[in-house]
Amino acid sequence: MRVFVIGLDSAPPELLFKEFIDDLPNIRKLLNRSAYGPMKSCIPAITIPAWMVMATGKTPGELGLYGFRHRKNNSYRDIWIAHSLKVKEKAIWDYIAEKGKKSILVGVPPSYPPKKINGNLVSCFITPDSSVNYTYPSELKSEIEGLVGDYIFDVIFRKEDRDRVLEEIWEMTEKRFEVVRYLLQEKQWDYFEFVEIGLDRIHHAFWKYFDEDHHLYEKGKYSNVIRDYYKLLDKEIGKTLEYLDDDVAISIVSDHGVKRMKGAFAINQWLIEEGYMKIRNKELLESGRVVRFEELDVDWGNTLAWAWGGYYSRIFLNVKGREENGIISKSSYDSVREEIRDAVKSIRGENGEKWDTKVFYPEEIYPVTNGDKPDLMVYFDDLYWRAAGTLGHPSNYLKENDTGPDDAVHSEYGVFSLALPETTKSKLIEISIYDFAPWMLELLGFEKEANLLRRD
Repeated sequence: MRVFVIGLDSAPPELLFKEFIDDLPNIRKLLNRSAYGPMKSCIPAITIPAWMVMATGKTPGELGLYGFRHRKNNSYRDIWIAHSLKVKEKAIWDYIAEKGKKSILVGVPPSYPPKKINGNLVSCFITPDSSVNYTYPSELKSEIEGLVGDYIFDVIFRKEDRDRVLEEIWEMTEKRFEVVRYLLQEKQWDYFEFVEIGLDRIHHAFWKYFDEDHHLYEKGKYSNVIRDYYKLLDKEIGKTLEYLDDDVAISIVSDHGVKRMKGAFAINQWLIEEGYMKIRNKELLESGRVVRFEELDVDWGNTLAWAWGGYYSRIFLNVKGREENGIISKSSYDSVREEIRDAVKSIRGENGEKWDTKVFYPEEIYPVTNGDKPDLMVYFDDLYWRAAGTLGHPSNYLKENDTGPDDAVHSEYGVFSLALPETTKSKLIEISIYDFAPWMLELLGFEKEANLLRRD
């Protein structure tokens, strides 16, 4: 059996399976013969590492990928950006290549720089631009450019010119599907997976125009953008399915879901207020402008912790013998971490409302913690609040994202559906992102390998 996987970054079950389903005839027809339902993401529920968790069956700790960026060698400021060469665990396409089966991958993060596979690969949204080599084999690039011209990997969505954002996302998506259909026809494959990042960008750029419960809701010309984009996806998926034979298993998946952003919480500003971080240039915070962490003159000799912003927050402790100017002894590490955890969990909303904040210790949620792990991982108010790493704000509670327009945050549940050739009825299920790789391997005839990846 061959397997075709449609990856829709950030598709939530609430929209794809319910609210929009009557506007999506091709997806609805597929779901009518699928096992489908919400799929619980990994922690953290973000694009990198979630797609590679899905492909390998390994946790972010085993992969050593905790997000898009990571600390370098326990540095206070030096970072490295996630890329394909950091992925050492075997993915679905690596297992099946060992027995001569071919794969086609388009846009599966992180896949830049392109690695050799038994088949064809087009890299993902972290690709700098189309001037670099973004395919395997390298000659595939000229085929793609002959087909669609300048291939688009991603768009800058955090900007005020929403018309431009919309136009660019539409163009990117149409080109991606054209490339997918070309590869379906022209190349051999047993496993085909592509990821459309445009859905995630549409959600983040236009959610406040769609969701009437959003605190910044605006009714107007963009109110139907999200629904219209889902219709575009459905149309393109419908055209694409026409190229598949009847013996192909078809899956739709997303790495996480999406929901409205209630605001952003200035975590570093809070750490200073609580005395966990000390800085020498406090006057900078009174300058009336947004201040980046890199601008701070941190008194590391008296600092216990600092943090990174994002859809979730990473908090790092200043540990003696690990950080250059660490002050927390190994014997006091646990008590300091517990104190900060409890303080973070006690944070309430702007009006004193209780938050459903979750704080994770990496070594408690992963069997292994490779790479540059944080000391604490924080979901503010069940991910409804982003973490803002910047400072200089009049309040710790920001109405908007601190790094440009962004209306949405992630939710823990994405989607999963699987239509087998012989299936004629639908079935509601609930699965985990860790089930995906073993299920796909089993469909492809690799039962032994699938069993190795199954988790109790």
